[in-house]
Amino acid sequence: QVQLVESGGGLVRPGGSLRLSCAASGSIFSIIAMGWYRQAPGKERELVAAITTGGKTNYADSVKGRFTISRDNDKNTVYLQMNSLKPEDTAVYYCNADSWGPLTHYWGQGTQVTVSS
Repeated sequence: QVQLVESGGGLVRPGGSLRLSCAASGSIFSIIAMGWYRQAPGKERELVAAITTGGKTNYADSVKGRFTISRDNDKNTVYLQMNSLKPEDTAVYYCNADSWGPLTHYWGQGTQVTVSS
């Protein structure tokens, strides 16, 4: 069992920055990857960025060069630094953790990010 707690969402102007945090607890030894997804109204949830326990990262094309995913292993926390935000980045952002034993997907409750002038 893995629990995920997200924070850092809010309202920001276009071109601004925001940093999301996701703290994991529980069976953290079983986690093989963590990431951030987002879902806008009327759209499917999509991968934004992911990072494996080995440090390999993956980004959606729409956020490459603007967003950075990172981790603090001592705090079992993953971050998403979002720069040069655009209105189309507006969505609910969800933290995700993938674990083995058996393969299971865990989700945080989501945090709203709104980019508007």
